[in-house]
Amino acid sequence: MTSKTETGSEQVAGEALGYEQARDELIEVVRRLEAGGTSLEESLALWERGEELAKVCRRWLEGARARLDAALAEEAGEGDGQDGREG
Repeated sequence: MTSKTETGSEQVAGEALGYEQARDELIEVVRRLEAGGTSLEESLALWERGEELAKVCRRWLEGARARLDAALAEEAGEGDGQDGREG
């Protein structure tokens, strides 16, 4: 049996958070870090959370890019030789 570690929490974060949720939380983390006034331990925890959220956002954006690329490739394939004009 495996214990819940960072891998488990990263998996949960990736599955549970949508792009907008992760982005909004990341913005809040950055704002808190920039404002200062936190202990070193708190700052490190915020930074680690920010890194995790950035990965979640990156995965969402990469997935969206892949979907767009697939749709564009499909559209280009359908359009080849089927533009209604005959030679």
